[in-house]
Amino acid sequence: SCVRKRSQIKITDIFARAGGWSPLDSNERQWLQVDLGDRVEIVAVATQGRYGSSDWVTSYTLMFSDTGRNWKQYRQDDTIWVFTGNSNADSVVHHKFLHSMKARFLRFIPLKWNVSGRIGLRVEVFGCSYKSDIADFDGRSSLLYRFNQKLMSTFKDVVSLKFKSMQGDGVLFHGEGQRGDYVTLELQKGKLSLHINLGDSNLHFSNSHTSVTLGSLLDDQHWHSVLIERFNKQVNFTVDKHTQHFRTKGDSDHLDIDYELSFGGIPVPGKPGTFQRKNFHGCIENLYYNGVNIIDLAKRRKPQIYTGNVTFSCSEPQVVPITFVSTSHSYLLLPGTPQIDGLSVSFQFRTWNKDGLLLFTELSENSGPLLVYLHGGRLTLLIQKETENPVEISEGTNLHDGLWHSVNINARRHRITLTLDNNAATASHATTVSRIYSGNSYYFGGCPDNFTDSQCLNPVTAFQGCMRLIFIDNQPKDLILVQQGSLGNFSDLHIDLCGIKDSENSNLTTLRILAIYEQSCEGYRHQGKTSGFFYIDSDGSGPLGPLRVFCNITEDKIWTAVQHNNTGITRVQGADPEKPYTMSFNYNSSAEQLEAIINSAEYCEQEAAYHCRKSRLLNTPNGMPFAWWVGRANEKHLYWGGSLPGIQQCACGLEESCLDMRYFCNYHLPVTQIVITDTNRSNSEAAWKIGPLRCYGDRQFWNAASFNTEASYLHFPTFHAEVSADISFFFKTTAVSGVFLENLGIKDFIRVEINSPKEITFSIDVGNGPTEATVQSPTPLNDNQWHYVRAERNLKQTSLQVDSLPKKVLEAPAEGHFRLQLNSQLFVGGTASRQKGFLGCIRSLHLNGQKLDLEERAKTTPGVKPGCPGHCSSYGNLCHNGGKCVEKYNGYSCDCTNSAYEGPFCKEEVSAVFEAGTSITYIFQEPYPVTKNASTSSSAIYADAVMSKENIAFSFLTAHTPSLLLYINTYFHEYLAVILSKNGSLQVRYKLSKDGLLIFTIDSGNFANRELHHVKINREGRELVIQVDQVLKLKHNFSEIDFKAIKSLTLGKVTDSLSLDPEVSKANAYGFTGCLSSVQYNHIAPLKAALRHPSVAPVTVKGSLTESSCAAIMEADVNTVTTIYSSSDPFGKTDEREPLTNAVRSDSAVIGGVIAVVIFIIFCIIAIMSRFLYQHKQAHRSSQTKEKEYPENLESSFKADIDLQNTVSECKREYFI
Repeated sequence: SCVRKRSQIKITDIFARAGGWSPLDSNERQWLQVDLGDRVEIVAVATQGRYGSSDWVTSYTLMFSDTGRNWKQYRQDDTIWVFTGNSNADSVVHHKFLHSMKARFLRFIPLKWNVSGRIGLRVEVFGCSYKSDIADFDGRSSLLYRFNQKLMSTFKDVVSLKFKSMQGDGVLFHGEGQRGDYVTLELQKGKLSLHINLGDSNLHFSNSHTSVTLGSLLDDQHWHSVLIERFNKQVNFTVDKHTQHFRTKGDSDHLDIDYELSFGGIPVPGKPGTFQRKNFHGCIENLYYNGVNIIDLAKRRKPQIYTGNVTFSCSEPQVVPITFVSTSHSYLLLPGTPQIDGLSVSFQFRTWNKDGLLLFTELSENSGPLLVYLHGGRLTLLIQKETENPVEISEGTNLHDGLWHSVNINARRHRITLTLDNNAATASHATTVSRIYSGNSYYFGGCPDNFTDSQCLNPVTAFQGCMRLIFIDNQPKDLILVQQGSLGNFSDLHIDLCGIKDSENSNLTTLRILAIYEQSCEGYRHQGKTSGFFYIDSDGSGPLGPLRVFCNITEDKIWTAVQHNNTGITRVQGADPEKPYTMSFNYNSSAEQLEAIINSAEYCEQEAAYHCRKSRLLNTPNGMPFAWWVGRANEKHLYWGGSLPGIQQCACGLEESCLDMRYFCNYHLPVTQIVITDTNRSNSEAAWKIGPLRCYGDRQFWNAASFNTEASYLHFPTFHAEVSADISFFFKTTAVSGVFLENLGIKDFIRVEINSPKEITFSIDVGNGPTEATVQSPTPLNDNQWHYVRAERNLKQTSLQVDSLPKKVLEAPAEGHFRLQLNSQLFVGGTASRQKGFLGCIRSLHLNGQKLDLEERAKTTPGVKPGCPGHCSSYGNLCHNGGKCVEKYNGYSCDCTNSAYEGPFCKEEVSAVFEAGTSITYIFQEPYPVTKNASTSSSAIYADAVMSKENIAFSFLTAHTPSLLLYINTYFHEYLAVILSKNGSLQVRYKLSKDGLLIFTIDSGNFANRELHHVKINREGRELVIQVDQVLKLKHNFSEIDFKAIKSLTLGKVTDSLSLDPEVSKANAYGFTGCLSSVQYNHIAPLKAALRHPSVAPVTVKGSLTESSCAAIMEADVNTVTTIYSSSDPFGKTDEREPLTNAVRSDSAVIGGVIAVVIFIIFCIIAIMSRFLYQHKQAHRSSQTKEKEYPENLESSFKADIDLQNTVSECKREYFI
């Protein structure tokens, strides 16, 4: 069982007698750091406030580290997790982690604390001792694992390890054989690549090699886990939590490796197939190859392991990274030594942003300011002096790639040198008229707001990213001293961590909320967003804060999901009424936030499942329950899945299908707690699962009213906005003016109106005379499209925002009245005088965070109708690629029927991998019955079927030439063909009855370069336009066009017996091997029809066709079919099986099942051995012509006879399966 690690905090300051930690200053820069003495596995924490005081922390985050100098934030669902703290000084709040942490140091960072007290904290850490085998590689060392025989031939391999490194490149392991087999795992630019080849001695034949890449920013000096599972040609490749499945190419199913496997590098280059790569520089932990602990063998000096300069403890570089969070306020100020003859500054940076200031210093002796900055991803050094021409040096390209780049600036007298990435051969030099003297102050990343004090200039934006290894005047700068306040100064920095995301996303991971968020997932959907994590703010600027949720945006519904701290199946034993089992759920939010989401949704649900063995829910049907769950308002509920409230039974109790009908089993939201009290008897146990809160629909987003006359209006109770008002709504109209809303007092009033087609005005009078904030639009606002208005007033200012136009802000007078006193009803869509009424629609009206139900009030009001039609006029532009906007009562949807794309906005590509011989043929309906031999008279039959245009669009990716991409033929032996020539150029070939053969060649490059290319061919009448990769390549006017009577369209190889011209026939011999995406011909999408409606559409598929994403496989081998997915969905649904369903069966049934399983396993072993022996004989026969099928789920195959241990730990957990 886990060993409890208790951190004893000894306080020596004035707070010692009260017990607990409380810093002298309570602010956001405080933390409590715990040193656990060694790396341990941390599974939970608990907190209390300071003893006998009003000091406690109400929310906090956690960070962990191996060294205490390079930290990582604890995350859940790819976000920095905020833990709920204490509500008093004495209660203990426990938090069990979804994912354990292995670390020596743990840091508690208070975010909020008791407003009537200070920061106060007592902590306890729970975990297990952690044992591991570690090897340290210095970039020149390696481990060799030598086989007992010359050749190791395997059809199944499992490799697992953890690694950490500061270097972006390096080989983790490599093995190869004489036949051309090899396997290599290596870091490449901070990403992990797996290269594998099975049985091809011709190393230049590209289609037998497979390369797959996962991860990003893996050179962050934090541990990353790797698991590679191969069974014949099927491979699972997992890095951290992300898995890629693929099938390898090659002659056989076996991987044949000669002599040895090397780990940490390739010690003896020059073997057949070996390619030059850097050795790995970093640490590897718990390295297992097919169940063999490689590092353990090396530590014990076993003869099959050769150890080359490897040590068995991880040397930790004492490097402190920093993160520049803000693009406007972040900076780091460090002192230098002024007036030195010359200059020497160096540092490393990484970022996803193209622009940002890296360094500014004012050189001494009037040498001028020196700036180093990124502009367009290029590094620029600039020295400006009023009396001389500026000196400018530029280096590098694409430096915003997320990789670490080093910058060295050296100056001596009149010469300055800029070196990028330590490449002295490409360093740039410049000469200045004046001598260069070092500066006094060095600003990194940005400038302070006060220019008078700093004289710091920034020609671009502030830098947003990470830096490390800062040297000034050849001396390293200790950033921990900066953090402690004893060196330099800073603003908006995270010191001792690099906080940019490990994906190609330019956002920084910061706790600050810098944007105004939508009030529901529905709002993000109508911005054109796709599924993902978002913050929603249900009451706008009301008292409730934003909440992070997962928005699942589908064609049908928009689901909002809120995760809590325990969504897995949990087993319970040893609970009774005296010592009940209790689990409380933390949604990382307040009850009011969750209630706001639920109240505004059309429908909500939450899975509450209970499985039991000899564990009762009720003593008698009307007795005291033994298990229940607690919902909103702390109410106890006794119903479970499949049942109804108040019945106190499960579905089997209602259907009389329970195993023993003498005992009943049982089923508002959200679920906040579960209590179980009957698992303490012999063989008694239970398992439960509470899923995430899931809701769809937003009743307020589309809550609208239509005002049909100027005299019509809706009235509501008086708007109480004495000191602050926040009004937001959408409107659409064709009228030139009208009042949206008005509320009057004796003298005071508040009003929002459209004065003219281009002008919105917010008027307010609190007794000092009217104040008007007006926003003017450059385009008319009465265009019958939805527009957004937000009007705000507080004691300091009055503001008005319309759409994304600049906000109009008026400062409040320093003296006079400030309370807004209203007493009439609130009029919406009109005024008390019934003049200047509004004609049009208003929806989603919010006042101070409260939602007004316009639809319900409109049902009983003459001249006003609930709802508002015509949403496509505003949102139809969100339907892309030929998708059609369809009106709905509440919103709209995109109909992608005639589009080559799919998804909620018709933007998701539909693509597939073609192999040699693959063919898709779409047959067009014959316009009239005709004979095979077309005559002059029959041409009249087709006169009405002349195609006046072709709109063709598709994308492709391939490495093979020649290739036939698309072929259209007619009943008159005319055709249109798109082919790749032998040299990789693109040809469009028209064969017409009057113009003959016309060939249009695009030879601007080799299009068979394993990159995704986009082709558009548009003919309207006689004019032809061809675009490739969004660039106009060709225009042509036909003399006469009569392309008519289309018979069929083929993608890939033409299999019909057609008389093709020689060039087309030559390309058709190979067909097309590669990936085709989103093929469109006029209103027909043949590839989509073949993949989605093969039994209904007039389409024929021949050969192998595998759906895949062309964009996703662009970096991998073009012939490799891969599918990428996360190893767990956003809410941790890892196993939907019921754990205790069969536990109530009789013992005899269990024994019988065990016997049956044993017999089945014996037969399986015999069958596998027979098959293995047979395959071993057939492994290298050249006559293999048919690929075998293998199971997609390989887990049982891998783990039946190999014990995969990523770590050796004293933590043990059991699950019922």
